[in-house]
Formats: sequence, structure tokens, C-alpha cells
Amino acid sequence: MNTQRFHKKTLQTIHMSLAILWIYQGLIPKILFQANDERRIWMLQGFNEHTALNLMQYSGAIEIIFGALFLTGYKTLALHYLNIVGMLGLSFLILLVDPHYFTQAFNPFVMNIAMMALSLTAIHLLKYPERNA
Repeated sequence: MNTQRFHKKTLQTIHMSLAILWIYQGLIPKILFQANDERRIWMLQGFNEHTALNLMQYSGAIEIIFGALFLTGYKTLALHYLNIVGMLGLSFLILLVDPHYFTQAFNPFVMNIAMMALSLTAIHLLKYPERNA
């Protein structure tokens, strides 16, 4: 396989992975199943249960839209920078609201670092294609 094709396949894999992760996180625990932990995060911020459920669904819809952007032709550096900022922001929010989540087996640290690493790799491939081709 030539280097240019390998470069393109690598970016496709990154974009598909980020799309799946964002869409899953928006759809499964926030919209379809309304996970207790997701609701609890909103309630710990002072929202009542009804408002927390609504905010959870809205945030799920936003995550699905964001994930879908990775499936479109809109695969710019800005999208990856936004992903990194989002992952850092969400991690910081959870750390402030309830740091206990970071001690669990499946915790925000693991997924957020992995998603940031994917975007950092994509940024490198997008910024310096001549070094990778």
C-alpha cells in the first residue's frame, strides 16, 4: 500500500472512530436509555429531575450532530481542536461535579484521553501531509 493511501485510510479510521464514539455517547446513555449517571451529573449541577432529563437529551442530540460532522466532508483542523477542547471541558466538569467518576473502571479519563489522542493524530496528519506521504 502506498503511503498516501495509508495516510488517507488512517484519517478515515480516526474520523469513523470519533463519529461512532460521539454518536454512541449521545444516543445510548442520553436519549435511548437515559442513564442514571448522566441524569445525576445534571442534577449535581442544581437542575431538577425534569430539567436534567431535558438537558440530557439536548446534550445527546448535540453529541450526535457533532459525531455526524466526522462522517461528512467537514473534517478540518477546527473540528479536531473543538473535539480536544470538548474532551478537556467535559473532563474538568466531571472532576468538579463528582471526582469519584474518575475512580471507576470505565471512567471519563480513559475515553476522553483516547478521543483526544485520535484528534491529535488527525491534526498531525492534516497539518503535515507532506511528512506523512
